[in-house]
Amino acid sequence: MSSPLGDEGSERSGSPSRRRRRSLGSEAVTSPVRELEEFNDESELIGNDDIPSQEPQEVEEDGEELFGDNMEADYRPMPALDRYDANLLDEEDYDAMSPGTRAAVEQELRRRDRELGGRRGLEYDESDEDGDGVAPRRKRRQAEKAAEGDVEDAEMIESIENLEDTKGYSTKEWVSMLGPSTEISNRFKSFLRNYVNDQGQFVFRERMRKMCESNMSSFVVEFPVLVGKEQILAYFLPEAPLEMLQIFDKVAKELVLNMFPQYERVASEIHVRISDLPLVEEIRTFRKLHLNQLVRTKGIVTATTGVLPQLSAVKFDCNKCGYVLGPFIQRQNNEVKPGSCPECQSTGPFMVNMEQTLYRNYQKVVIQESPSRIPPGRVPRSKDCILLGDLCDRCKPGDEVDVTAIYSNQYDGSLNTKQGFPVFSTVLIANYVAVQDSKEIVQALTDDDITQIRKLSKDKRILDRIGKSLAPSIYGHQFIKRALTLSLFGGEAKNPGDKHKVRGDINVLMCGDPGTAKSQLLKSLEHGCPRAVFTTGQGASAVGLTAYVRRSPMTKEWTLEAGALVLADSGICLIDEFDKMNDQDRTSIHEAMEQQSISISKAGIVTSLQARCAVIAAANPIGGRYDPTLTFTENVNLSEPILSRFDILCVVKDEVDPVRDTHLAKFVVNSHIANHPASVDKEPRLLPHEVDAEEELEVIPLSLLKKYVVFAKQSVRPKLLGMDQDRVAKMYSKLRQESLSTGSLPITVRHVESLIRLAEANARLHLREQVQESDVDLAISITLESFISTQKFSVMRSMRQTFQKFLGFQQERSELLFYILRQMTLDQLTFQRCVRGQQADSVEIAEKDFEARAYMATSDERQAFYKSKIFLTNNFAYDADRKVIVQQLFED
Repeated sequence: MSSPLGDEGSERSGSPSRRRRRSLGSEAVTSPVRELEEFNDESELIGNDDIPSQEPQEVEEDGEELFGDNMEADYRPMPALDRYDANLLDEEDYDAMSPGTRAAVEQELRRRDRELGGRRGLEYDESDEDGDGVAPRRKRRQAEKAAEGDVEDAEMIESIENLEDTKGYSTKEWVSMLGPSTEISNRFKSFLRNYVNDQGQFVFRERMRKMCESNMSSFVVEFPVLVGKEQILAYFLPEAPLEMLQIFDKVAKELVLNMFPQYERVASEIHVRISDLPLVEEIRTFRKLHLNQLVRTKGIVTATTGVLPQLSAVKFDCNKCGYVLGPFIQRQNNEVKPGSCPECQSTGPFMVNMEQTLYRNYQKVVIQESPSRIPPGRVPRSKDCILLGDLCDRCKPGDEVDVTAIYSNQYDGSLNTKQGFPVFSTVLIANYVAVQDSKEIVQALTDDDITQIRKLSKDKRILDRIGKSLAPSIYGHQFIKRALTLSLFGGEAKNPGDKHKVRGDINVLMCGDPGTAKSQLLKSLEHGCPRAVFTTGQGASAVGLTAYVRRSPMTKEWTLEAGALVLADSGICLIDEFDKMNDQDRTSIHEAMEQQSISISKAGIVTSLQARCAVIAAANPIGGRYDPTLTFTENVNLSEPILSRFDILCVVKDEVDPVRDTHLAKFVVNSHIANHPASVDKEPRLLPHEVDAEEELEVIPLSLLKKYVVFAKQSVRPKLLGMDQDRVAKMYSKLRQESLSTGSLPITVRHVESLIRLAEANARLHLREQVQESDVDLAISITLESFISTQKFSVMRSMRQTFQKFLGFQQERSELLFYILRQMTLDQLTFQRCVRGQQADSVEIAEKDFEARAYMATSDERQAFYKSKIFLTNNFAYDADRKVIVQQLFED
């Protein structure tokens, strides 16, 4: 009976001599005597006595030829040896096997061999001795699969406890190795899965879920959170950002696909965005040290390109044989080109396979240093930044951005040609972009911030508090500070029927004597407003204010570059030295100030840009000082069309008032003492009797003030319901008559819209959804004050008496009486200088004259005024015996 294994069993058993000769190898050639002895022993075991004995010399001549021309003679047929010993066969224990059964057995054996990683029984298996149940070949196969990127088998690799020990390798080399990269992947996966915040919520699981709900392809990981949980990963990340981010993205994609297996159909790549790096670098401070590092910087976006497709994974077609080469991963620094075709070994030409090539979005933006961060006397620096994937189209020109990126270099042939030696240009490859706009600030507000903001809105003097907080180092100018505060908040823009836009921003013009802190007020607004652009009339041209067309150095096409008004969109544009502008340049902003758009028709580009910003300008009079005997239009070299576009006109006069000048000098001295760099006390120290109503106001911190402004502009939409329209109509009619009779500043319908905008701004300031009567009263008082202050001195006095009841809104009775008394003392001082030629040390005002001017106040109110703080602070004293009011001009 034949063996059940048949030929396979014969092959496995084989001839003893053949097995012996194959196992001896080269040793059989060097020891022929030993081979002969072993051969004789085996002949006895087989039991063949007919085999003739051989001499040792013959065996040496007929030895195995393993590496010669006769090496195949070792496998020549030997009938005496190539057979089985009948005494050793166990054919009786097995039945004959049919071909079908044999095929089934062989298939089962092959399956078993595949599971065990190879053919059984041909190699030594250590599992027979140590009993761990896992063959070494299986371990080797798992390691090979891990090297090829199989994450499931990569988990079997031995864990690296001391990951920070790089064993002499650089950080990039260390994290690129199989073992460390696998350990980094496992640690980051555990971090994303298990991180819990103070409320017990799984933060990153929730972020990945929201990302998938929004069909996005990235989520944010805060760097301080990563430092708190995985310090070594946070240490490797800035040093080798490209390699680390690739590992992070791979882990994030795996976790997302575990949650949503079909999400790869929505987003083929998942990216991890790193935010809140602790060190913020300036654009001008980037050096060789920062190359290929993860950096963070801030700036203003000045130019953007369109969103273009960029090659991500490229495949090429061989034009000769049609074979598809690839995919090749495209990098930023150089172009990927295949060397030769593996099918036909040709060197080209190759064409990009458009269908199988993978693309991604690409956009280049130019980031310039923020005006507040530029050192004095330096030119602002800029840097190109590349946005990829879902980061494209996140920002527009004028946005202030916070960028976390990889500072990389790229070869620039034109730069080398100019410099004459190898020089590389640098670029930022963005990983995270945060636009510092109003929506981002509002979303970042905490419950405590909103509580503080609502508490501030309940203060009755919040308008004056904000005015003082904007410029705490400037004394007085209450009316100007109120106007700037209302312009900071603005009214509500309207678009009736989607045909005609009505602006909601409030434009303000300040004009007056030099040395009255006009430029300082503008600078204080630049720091207090969330988005402000500062420029000067002498240093700004028409295209610099609006927009200009230039040829792009990259695409060689005509592109638009934003000017100051476009960059200040949804903010404030501050223009100093407004009177120094050319007439052509000043005419170019007419459209921007009223329609809040800029129309361009140059170099084949016809478009309209948004310029939704308030314009606050400062100008000087024609002769250097403001002449009260002339009208406003005669003092300022500005045309009526440009003046009518300003909602509020503020005239700043440097009047001589000994008491007021004394208070101003003390305020300036105390401010310099308190704000000295070596000073500990940052508050001016005044004596109790020197504190007036303005110093009693508490200053709001600048950070809280910015949050207040943004929250009010984003959350409050005041409505005009129940407004006294007849009152506004009568006021407009009276102003038109006064303007016609005096021949001063013309009053147009724009002033009615200005009044409505001021009322809405005051309602928004107090976080009210509806405009109340008090808001309209304040708007009327500011509009009248703006109109009256532009009149001649003679006309101004009569108009103030006519509109006195409107001008005294939100002022206490003592403040109104003080204003009347102050005007009387100033008139008396002027009379003394004209008649006597010198100024006395004190001024006396008869009580009956004061009663005639203050006829609206009762006797009790006047007596209370004589004891008020504002009366005593300004060196006034009431002599009851003589019935006179005395003001001491100079203190002893």
